[in-house]
Amino acid sequence: MSTLKIKKGDTVKVIAGKDNGSEGKVISVDAKKGRVLVEGVNMVTKHAKPSQANPNGGIIQKEAPIDISNVMLVYKGKATRVGFKMDGDKKVRFAKATGEVID
Repeated sequence: MSTLKIKKGDTVKVIAGKDNGSEGKVISVDAKKGRVLVEGVNMVTKHAKPSQANPNGGIIQKEAPIDISNVMLVYKGKATRVGFKMDGDKKVRFAKATGEVID
């Protein structure tokens, strides 16, 4: 598997699905399944039994993972594709829209 182009902490824009057009911060990345958890996107309803952490139980709204192909990195307010290039001896991500190094 190649290196993923989206990392935890990146701001991404959803480009497909029911939340198309919404933006959020990446909470976690599952490289094996190719899915990301984005803050405030793909909210699902979960019915929770009472537990020590949640004594009342009830209905909880939480984020569900979405496929990494359905999100696009936002760099300087603009959604862009991501590429890799060698910067000296270090592999870095760069925005294809501007050619600038991201990190």
